[in-house]
Amino acid sequence: MITVDDPSDPRLDDFRDLTTADRRPDRPGGRGLVIAEGVVVVRRLLDSPYPVRALLGVSARLADLADDLAGHDVPAYVCGVDVMARVVGFHLNRGVLAVADRAAPVDVEELASSARVLAVLEGVNDHENLGSLFRNAAALGVDGVLLGPRCADPLYRRSVRVSMGHVLRVPFGELPGPWPASLESLRAGGRRIVALTPRASATSLAAAGLAGSRVAVVLGAEGPGLSEPALAAADEWVRIPMADGVDSLNVATAAAVTFYATGAPERAH
Repeated sequence: MITVDDPSDPRLDDFRDLTTADRRPDRPGGRGLVIAEGVVVVRRLLDSPYPVRALLGVSARLADLADDLAGHDVPAYVCGVDVMARVVGFHLNRGVLAVADRAAPVDVEELASSARVLAVLEGVNDHENLGSLFRNAAALGVDGVLLGPRCADPLYRRSVRVSMGHVLRVPFGELPGPWPASLESLRAGGRRIVALTPRASATSLAAAGLAGSRVAVVLGAEGPGLSEPALAAADEWVRIPMADGVDSLNVATAAAVTFYATGAPERAH
């Protein structure tokens, strides 16, 4: 524990101006850091494969993490609320932050070969929807998430926060190759490529019989949904029947309903 009272202290640079610190290294101003906010999410970061660099927080919140920090040789900077706000650029009511380097990329081929249930995303570029989707995937036993084109970075600060840190435990990676031809690589071992769409011609979720199947659930962005090429590349279309006057669900909610239908919760712990 290291007490700091100067917001310009260079040791706090990893935490400075968080509106840019969570951008990927290949984006302007990006540092490529993983940023966790709040006791629960910081705890999950400490228990993840992401190498923690440091913590910053008020004394009460760092005390809550004392047991979790045992065995972690990283600095924990203790400061007041005002100093923290001046460092990060806004008032943080959760009282504690941690920053980490990114972990080594997941071997997508290995993940795809071992997984029963995968989520495959196209154009899901809203950070909060993405975070919610990862939280649902963790809760419902999905084995991994594969990112197609135009998806947001799951490790953005808002995604990590909304996922309650579960994005740090669900394996994910970018699906290699041209889209949507890259979906072909997921068919090995009899996996079904199922595209979620509200179209009336799609099979209802209950009739699709996804429970127990090796399946890749392909989901599109809020609003436009899946592109025509992605729909054409799927083995089958599946829809969630809805009441009159409602044509779609939030993508994370639709994902949760479909994940449950795969029977993945039977394997969740």
